Amino acid sequence: MSVSTTTLRQRRSSLTVHHLDCAPMRPIGGIPLVSHCLLIATGSGLVLVDTGLGAAEVSDPRRLGGLFRHTMRPELDLARTAAHQVRALGYDPYDVQDIVLTHLDPDHAGGLADFPHARVHVMADEYRAAMRRDTRLEAARYLPAQWAHGVDWVVHDTADSMWFGFPASRVMRAPDILLVPLPGHTRGHCAVAVQQQNRWLLHAGDAYAFHGEIDLRRRRCPRPLALHQRMMADDHPMRLDQLERLVALRRAHPRLIRVFSSRDAQEFDLLSDRA
Repeated sequence: MSVSTTTLRQRRSSLTVHHLDCAPMRPIGGIPLVSHCLLIATGSGLVLVDTGLGAAEVSDPRRLGGLFRHTMRPELDLARTAAHQVRALGYDPYDVQDIVLTHLDPDHAGGLADFPHARVHVMADEYRAAMRRDTRLEAARYLPAQWAHGVDWVVHDTADSMWFGFPASRVMRAPDILLVPLPGHTRGHCAVAVQQQNRWLLHAGDAYAFHGEIDLRRRRCPRPLALHQRMMADDHPMRLDQLERLVALRRAHPRLIRVFSSRDAQEFDLLSDRA
C-alpha cells in the first residue's frame, strides 16, 4: 500500500483522537516535559499509542529504576495514568484492544500492565533490544517488570506500506494507523502515523524533545535537553538524520501532516482536548 495525498483526499477517516499527558516530568534543567499519548476511537475498538506510566509505578516508584527517576523526575499521580484517563473520557479500559508503542522506554510502556488483555504492537528491533538488553544503556532503560504480567506481542518485522516516502507497517485492524521506523533514540524506535479527517498526525515519539528542533525557520533546542537526548540515544548521529527527515517532511507537507513528539509540552497544549 502506498499512501498519497490523492488517497487522503478521496476518503475521510472515522477515527476520533484524544491527546493524553500520562506522565508530566520536570527533568534536570527545569524544562517541563510531557508523556504525550493518544487514545484513538475506531469503529472496532480503542487503540492507545504509548501508555505513559502505570498504576504500578505510582504505587511503587522504585519500579522505575534510578536512571529514569533521577533524570526525568516524573509526577506520579494515579489520575494521570492512561487507564484513569480512559475512564474519565467515558470509555472502558477493557475496550483498548491494541496498544501501539513508539518504543519501550519506561514512560512509554509503563502502563502496559493496566491493559493486560490488549495486543501490543512494537517494531522487531525494539522488541529484541528490550528482551536482550545487550548494552549498559539498554540494561538501564528497559524495565522487564513492566511486561512481566505477560503481553500479547505483535512484532512488526517488515514494512508492508510506504507512507510519504517512509517504509511503514500497518496496525492490521486499524488501517489508518501505521508504524513508521525512526531508529536512533533506541534501536527500534518508530513514529506512529494516524489519519484524522483531512490530515495526518505523526506521533514522532522521542525522535526529538523540543518543538524548536523541527522549526522550519530557526532550529534550536535548550542545552539541557540536547545533552539529555545525546546521552539517551542508542545512535545519536542516526537520530539526527531522522530529525532531518522529519523537517523535510514538514516542509513538503505543511498542512497535510502534523508532526509532534512525546515530550514537548507546547505541542501537547496545542493539540490536547483542553486546547
